[in-house]
Amino acid sequence: MKPAKTLWCLSIATSPEAEDAVAELAGSLLGQPAAAYHDLERRVSRVSVYCGQKIPATQFAKIAAGLQQIKRCGLDVRPAKIILARVKREDWAESWKKHFPPIAIGDALLVKPSWSRRQPGKGQAVVILDPGLSFGTGQHPTTAFCLTELVRGRAARPGQSFLDIGTGSGILAISAAKLGYQPVHAFDFDPDCVRIARENARTNDVAGTIKITRGDVARLNLKPAQQFDLVCANLISDLLLAERRKIVSQVSADGTLVLAGILRKEFSLVHKGFAEIGWDFFRGKTVNEWRSGAFRRR
Repeated sequence: MKPAKTLWCLSIATSPEAEDAVAELAGSLLGQPAAAYHDLERRVSRVSVYCGQKIPATQFAKIAAGLQQIKRCGLDVRPAKIILARVKREDWAESWKKHFPPIAIGDALLVKPSWSRRQPGKGQAVVILDPGLSFGTGQHPTTAFCLTELVRGRAARPGQSFLDIGTGSGILAISAAKLGYQPVHAFDFDPDCVRIARENARTNDVAGTIKITRGDVARLNLKPAQQFDLVCANLISDLLLAERRKIVSQVSADGTLVLAGILRKEFSLVHKGFAEIGWDFFRGKTVNEWRSGAFRRR
């Protein structure tokens, strides 16, 4: 059977802060990866999903209901405009890939999709990661901050350990293994994320050096058998605050904790919450609606 000459593109205009949640919603309902484009001037994000057949009206109702649920969670989804349009297959086939360019973190790390022809520099570790339904391709500023801290924190010594809390696609754990961290552990509450992270680890030939499991941050041990030199927790601020004592208990005595996934307007609460239990903020970055930070024990 010949492929359809046209495709259907469903686009949702939303706010930058709701971009990830809307992309997850659209991708999961339509069963296809969602691409996101952020218009800096208009401060609007457009989440798009491409399908080989016309999308039924029932899916529109589910998307609209999902947007309302995201709104009830406290994210601004406006303008929440849904558009369905025909797209010529020859135009779509390559155009969506422009949203996922290679990302270089200094001279140490290159994260790129499988179709990219970009070659790494001398001594530069390479991570191959294609966009999918699991969060984390390196394009989002919170993930990029975590990658930068991975590179910055890598010391030229053996035995430097890493823990990825809420691993998503596995990008941070895979990058850590490529950079030489050992041991590397990662977990996520979502079983689909665990499956995808394991697949990505196999693609990058590091499955044997990363322990990826399903886990719940709320069930972490306050006195763990093992602590880590660097811990990344890319989670929503409410969860970071609620489980902060369990999160910090995973960090070694002189280790670093990286917190990301935090809206700029909520970062002060996170900062204060971790300061109350003896952790000092010493480096951070703000990009658009997002702020991330690195912390150490006082």
